[in-house]
Amino acid sequence: MTLWLTIAAVAALSFACKAFGPALFGGRTLPPRAQSVIALSAPALLAGFIVVAVLGPGWTALDPTMIAGLAVVPLLLWRRAPLPVALVAAVAVTAALRVWV
Repeated sequence: MTLWLTIAAVAALSFACKAFGPALFGGRTLPPRAQSVIALSAPALLAGFIVVAVLGPGWTALDPTMIAGLAVVPLLLWRRAPLPVALVAAVAVTAALRVWV
């Protein structure tokens, strides 16, 4: 029962936090500096999650094949490849390296 109460409390708090911004600012636009910070916070958080997931706690679970596969994605995106192509290439590179290593 405590688990469900905790889930409900977190959901209510999340809803309140998300509703607070539009209710407070209404029809006003945010300053450009605040908009840029908000726009860049999601990619920064995603990068942090990826680093923690790939390197593992204390770097004990370091997998060089996964790092090589992840390195393919920005390279292909820089060369203007579509995102699905870059992701499939990353999986293929990781799988190929795991077979050979």
